[in-house]
Amino acid sequence: MYRILVADDEGIMLEAFKSVIAGAFGEECVVETAKTGRAVTEIAETFHPDVVFMDIHMPGINGIQAMREIRKFNTTALFYVVSAYDKFDYAKEAIDLGVERYLTKPIPRAKIIAAVEEAIGKVDAKRNQRSNLLKIQEKLETVIPVVESSFVGSLLFQQEMQAADYYQQLLDIEDSQGYVMILQFGQSYENGRLVSPIGMNVKAQEFYGEIRDIVKSYFSCAVGSIMSNRIPIVVPCPISAKSYEERIDLVESSRSLISKLEGRIEAKFRIGIGRVREMQEMERSYREALRALNGSKSRVIHIEDLSQNGVYDEEFPVEMEKSIFRYLEEGKEKECVQEMNEFFDWMLAHYAEDMNNIRLKVLEYIIWGEKKAFEAGAVNYGFSYRRDYLDVAMACKNYEELRKWFLDKMVNACRAIRDQKEERSNSVAKKAMLYIQENYSKDISLDDVSGLVNISPYYFSKIFKEETGENFIEYLTKIRIEKAKELLVKPDISIKEAGIRSGYTDPNYFSRIFKKQTDMTPSEYKTRYGE
Repeated sequence: MYRILVADDEGIMLEAFKSVIAGAFGEECVVETAKTGRAVTEIAETFHPDVVFMDIHMPGINGIQAMREIRKFNTTALFYVVSAYDKFDYAKEAIDLGVERYLTKPIPRAKIIAAVEEAIGKVDAKRNQRSNLLKIQEKLETVIPVVESSFVGSLLFQQEMQAADYYQQLLDIEDSQGYVMILQFGQSYENGRLVSPIGMNVKAQEFYGEIRDIVKSYFSCAVGSIMSNRIPIVVPCPISAKSYEERIDLVESSRSLISKLEGRIEAKFRIGIGRVREMQEMERSYREALRALNGSKSRVIHIEDLSQNGVYDEEFPVEMEKSIFRYLEEGKEKECVQEMNEFFDWMLAHYAEDMNNIRLKVLEYIIWGEKKAFEAGAVNYGFSYRRDYLDVAMACKNYEELRKWFLDKMVNACRAIRDQKEERSNSVAKKAMLYIQENYSKDISLDDVSGLVNISPYYFSKIFKEETGENFIEYLTKIRIEKAKELLVKPDISIKEAGIRSGYTDPNYFSRIFKKQTDMTPSEYKTRYGE
């Protein structure tokens, strides 16, 4: 059903409109009329018209003013202007209000019917668009929790950071920093601790959706999956200079969240909160949040509110240290060496008189760096592999010898990680290229090939493009078109068969792709180069 509102100060015009619409559309359209600008505005508030036919010149509030008032509470109505003049002074204002068409009096019956049919078509299009958007929104409501859970998991458990970046883009998260909250649940408190009996985790699955909705009403965040009796939550936010004041507000908000949860769900809750860190360091914030829960009996505890254990007691270059190991893990030798030299210079500037202390720090970093390489699968480890490290460090007679040994060992670890990544990338790309070359005639997709090499589609696309200079679709298309060329020159193979054997079952699509790649249609190519 379509609601049509007609405004005109001439009663004959109103009756004509009603009669024509009723005769042509019957009960499909409901028509209301008004003779003044004020009346049409008041009727529109309760009638909610889909279409408004508005006379410009009416007593009191004119048509333009009435449309402007209606637009304040009805943003979807379609306006059709009715005027006794071909041109009028209100044209620009009418355009600004989004008028669909101008109808000049007198308006023939056919023109009224045509205008209503046009309006109905536009209303249907808008309704379909809204319906489709609602369907998409419903699907997103199902998908988003899964994406959020994958995002949280990839950050906290050091899975592929490229995948985390991909999820972050999907979730439209702009901040590159954030912190972790751990929401712990149980049946009751005992000595300040939550007791979570067997079966509580299963029961929690039933109220997980409600927990998620309540949490997101308090924080703009990504909610992870249930792990035992805990739910990890990543809250993106920038690093702030007002960390103390914001920490107080955060704790208070978390207390309110717990009250809301316990008022709605038959369970008890606690929250532990970690520090604000870079996204690639969310694992550390997660460990801090967990330590906060384990180190206190409070219902809400921020890691900063625990006794200050595990922090540097001096102006240590923490960010420089982070950069060294980030570059090492990424296999970026040049950047890693630069940071290591700057760090060594910092040690000399502060502790030049204590060479043993610097030797210890160098040993610590080398062992830490080699452990990173081992975890990346780039080097092997044996218990006695480092048995001479202490002797070598002590044998360095001056700082330049110590610096050289430090750099050599760290660069070796960095190169091992880089070479391992390159070897893996080359292996992945070659395996994928071979698969495409052997299966180009089949209906293969990016998901098929990335599954074959056991890498996420996003990361596989990145590796494949870096190694081949082309993305997956470009490479597949190139292989298929080259094969099509070979087939088209043969006299006993038709254009349709050449397309099918090249992987294109739709002849029209094959023709479009072939022309785009070669500037010739398949028939033109066959005529020019056929045997």
